Amino acid sequence: MPRVPLKPMLASTGELPAGSEWGYEFKWDGVRALADIGNGKIHLYSRSGSEITTAYPELAPLGGEVDDALLDGEVVVLTGGGVPSFTALAERMHVREKGRAARLAAAMPVTYMIFDVLRLRGADLTRHPYQQRRDCLDELALGGPHWAVPPVFPDGPATYEAAGEHGLEGVMAKRLDSAYRPGVRSPDWVKVKLEVTGDFVVGGWRPGARRIGGLLVGVPGPDGRLVYRGRVGGGIGAATERELLARLEPLRTDTSPFHRGMPREDARGAIWVRPETVVEVKYGQRTPDGRLRFPRLRRLRPDKAAEEVTDDS
Repeated sequence: MPRVPLKPMLASTGELPAGSEWGYEFKWDGVRALADIGNGKIHLYSRSGSEITTAYPELAPLGGEVDDALLDGEVVVLTGGGVPSFTALAERMHVREKGRAARLAAAMPVTYMIFDVLRLRGADLTRHPYQQRRDCLDELALGGPHWAVPPVFPDGPATYEAAGEHGLEGVMAKRLDSAYRPGVRSPDWVKVKLEVTGDFVVGGWRPGARRIGGLLVGVPGPDGRLVYRGRVGGGIGAATERELLARLEPLRTDTSPFHRGMPREDARGAIWVRPETVVEVKYGQRTPDGRLRFPRLRRLRPDKAAEEVTDDS
């Protein structure tokens, strides 16, 4: 039986750091995946630890490229212009039936963007500096039809500008001397987005002109109840509304999952749900008490668990 690998290291959100002690990568709009390779086979795991190998059969040949390794990277679906499409990837990420997975792989193949190596030929590399791990990864020369090792750049502002020119999500800045800290959201990795977005948990919705007039979102507090962050009405088209209702209707409950202090006008007429659905929201700024200004739904995040959401995610 394959062993379940480490939980991936996570990045903090912040401003673009500067200095020779940092390396810069493009930020890919996909799904995080650890690839455990051994005996000619590959086992893929999501960041929650669930095995997702069946969903991506086109990555199976990667198992023959290295004797023994644990790789970290992002699974993406690239458009014709080379830009990742999370919408296209969403059709694939939960498929567990081999026949359907094979058909989707032929019609909508993924690319595994590999950016770290955590184990190599039996040696644990997590305590080694990021720069050394990247050197080991580059030496493996893992380019293939459905996988690649994107470069690391020394110039942060130039990388950020290039990300914008190519329609990418942003930049990842990584301290060159940093160890890999499994499951930790570390300041040694900083994600810098081209637009202000955040992940939030849906605690309910208010009906409007359509069945969903606005989502009520928050972040989990210390006791597990949600701290209210606002009402999100923009960005909910007909197709998205159907997808949201399919996920939220089975979660309906009579009790609000939010802390006290939620505005009465937002709570009035609300339909509450168990706080299990994560969405990504684009917004302008935040008010002093943390509420989102001009929020707009960007996408659902079926790859992320509610307990992983923080104000920094």
